[in-house]
Amino acid sequence: MINQKRNFYTFIWHAIFYAFATSFMDIDTVIPSMIIKAGGNELLLGLLTAIMIGIPRFFQFFFASFLSNKKRKKNFLIGGIYMRVLALFALSVLLYNASYLVDYVIIILIFVIITVFSLSGSFAGVPYVDIMGKSMKKESRRKFFSVKQIINGLGVLISAFIVREILKQVAYPYNYSLLFVIASGLLLIASIGFLRIDEKITELAPKKTFLQFVRLIPSELKNNSNLKFYLLIINMLGVGFSTMPFFIALAKSKFGLPYQMIGNFLIFRVVGMLFTGILIYLFDKKINYKLLLKIAVVIGSLLPIVSLFLSDYSGIYMYLFIFSGIFFSIYKVSIDGIFLEITNDTNRAEYVGISGVGNILTIVFPLIAGFLLSIFDYTGVFIGVSVFVLSSLFFVNKLRCK
Repeated sequence: MINQKRNFYTFIWHAIFYAFATSFMDIDTVIPSMIIKAGGNELLLGLLTAIMIGIPRFFQFFFASFLSNKKRKKNFLIGGIYMRVLALFALSVLLYNASYLVDYVIIILIFVIITVFSLSGSFAGVPYVDIMGKSMKKESRRKFFSVKQIINGLGVLISAFIVREILKQVAYPYNYSLLFVIASGLLLIASIGFLRIDEKITELAPKKTFLQFVRLIPSELKNNSNLKFYLLIINMLGVGFSTMPFFIALAKSKFGLPYQMIGNFLIFRVVGMLFTGILIYLFDKKINYKLLLKIAVVIGSLLPIVSLFLSDYSGIYMYLFIFSGIFFSIYKVSIDGIFLEITNDTNRAEYVGISGVGNILTIVFPLIAGFLLSIFDYTGVFIGVSVFVLSSLFFVNKLRCK
């Protein structure tokens, strides 16, 4: 028998230090603002968003095809985390020495390092989900999700104030260099807990080659309507997520982008996450993942429209990020919960890969959005995003959850 209590607290340990690290490397505020400060535009921001959000999910397919044949996945999880640690440290060193490099070289190297950072996180995500699913009972997982939201909210809120002060008090590019070296250290500490994980060893299906894994997709989609609807939902809501970094670009075009404002965006986003996490924790036993996902769809569809209205008022634009945090938290809890309910120990790693390669819009849309926003204004693009995200309610209604 595996030690489920130890596993629960191992994941809690990781959640605590990962929460503190999150603000220092936030992909919706800190990293997009870094690219803009380094001289980037909407096109580069679209490419960055595709690298951070879309491409890692796509490559999960290849990672899952490899890892699905491994009885033990703990070492792969730890290895993926260590690669993220090294990438963040390399980014810190690059920015610290930015004065010795020309701007275009800095931007190219930033993209290379962010690619390594994103792909290593994607690689680690496959064993993380698999180990969690098979190393904790369903009741423990539900409790973990709610406790994790509280921890994440508090940790990110505390670190967000630190991030704001670093951005404001330390000159560019040393402010970002300091942020990333701190994030690197916190991630390293977070990974220590996984050294003690008591991983459940499950019997594997006959080993699949990569081509067999590819051929598996059509049959799984045909025989499992839940998987098909799940893929449609994460694609459509992925468009909503891919839009959020462009809220930073919209702020830049309207108000400039002072560091005080970047810090406030992060803090208000964290307040929304914390508020949501507390509510989810209080109503833990009554959580209905499908209902939560519907709420996330509605909020996600409203965010681009609200950003357009608030963009004329610099004093209140930051409040948009409260709802951004609420959207993120509700979506994360509901979609992770639904995924664990529509999978089992034998197909979970494979389904992580299928959901990754099937989430193609998160790669394509940021590139299209970056191109469109470099030519047209934000209004038409953001209204189109809102309508598209809202239409995913049709497929949410078709999901069958336990």
